[in-house]
Amino acid sequence: MPELQLHNKPIETIFQLLGEKENDITYSVGWALYRSPAFLKEFLKATAGEHEKGVGAVLRLQDYRKKSGITDIEIEVRGQYHLIVEAKCGWSLPKIHQLEKYNPRLKKRKSKFCKIIALSECNADYASTRLSVTKIKGVPIQTVSWREVAGMVERAIKRGKFKEKHLLKDLLTYLGRVTTMQDIDSNRVYVVAVGGGTQNGLGISWIDMVEKRKRYFHSVGINGWPKEPPNYIAFRYHGRLQSIHHIKNYKVITDLHDGFKEVPHEKCKPHFLYELGPAIRPAHKVPTGKIFANGRVWCMFDTLFSSKTIAQARDISKKREKLAKKHE
Repeated sequence: MPELQLHNKPIETIFQLLGEKENDITYSVGWALYRSPAFLKEFLKATAGEHEKGVGAVLRLQDYRKKSGITDIEIEVRGQYHLIVEAKCGWSLPKIHQLEKYNPRLKKRKSKFCKIIALSECNADYASTRLSVTKIKGVPIQTVSWREVAGMVERAIKRGKFKEKHLLKDLLTYLGRVTTMQDIDSNRVYVVAVGGGTQNGLGISWIDMVEKRKRYFHSVGINGWPKEPPNYIAFRYHGRLQSIHHIKNYKVITDLHDGFKEVPHEKCKPHFLYELGPAIRPAHKVPTGKIFANGRVWCMFDTLFSSKTIAQARDISKKREKLAKKHE
């Protein structure tokens, strides 16, 4: 097969030709819901429950109504159910005043069942700390993550007809690239410093948490911590790079007890909890170099093996990224 590129980037699915902005993702999901009964059924099962039948459903994209805003996706069976999906990229959620605009159109259609779906990277636990209400004038709000949508697509691939499978596989590839579930193609490594101290209540040192439990956690988007999970994370202590790990899995927690049973239940700000893959260790000693004691830096994967220090790997990586942006 020949290779197709657009603006020097490889194109693997037809959805990439639409683009990678928020509206482009909405159009792609809307088209797939329309073309795949299996995907539509999975989506309705997760959001409409007993009202999941897709027969006779009308799907609207970017529908404008005076004084009631523009909806991203609407799914309606007249008189039966009416869903409005507000889709967001990343870890942002729609504002309440934006969702309130949709109420008049829901009431006007007089369906037996109505719901507003807030679609984003946020899982239910994280969203519950950010959305101040669960209903707007009696209409329930449900949060659905892109990871959950990906799960719906995977199930639809298994259960759908042959002609649906290719479309859904393309959508799954596309969502993996354009949403922030985790950039699995990134070779950037987030290098963090860990100490021998103990997190309050854990009874285990930070080093043992990484080495023995193969876990690590940090705040989501606070004080310079990433808002999106990296593909790789590296740990430095005792003055040098110790190990690099692929992040096998992650979740957002708002109670450390969810990740560490010995910690009493106590609400906290959202944290990423990582499950670490096997340690990849450099063949030679890589000292920290000129980095603050608790400094966190980004490095390209290969630079951590070819540089004399972590600081040098950081500097080389910055130069590469700067050069790459010039050629975009």
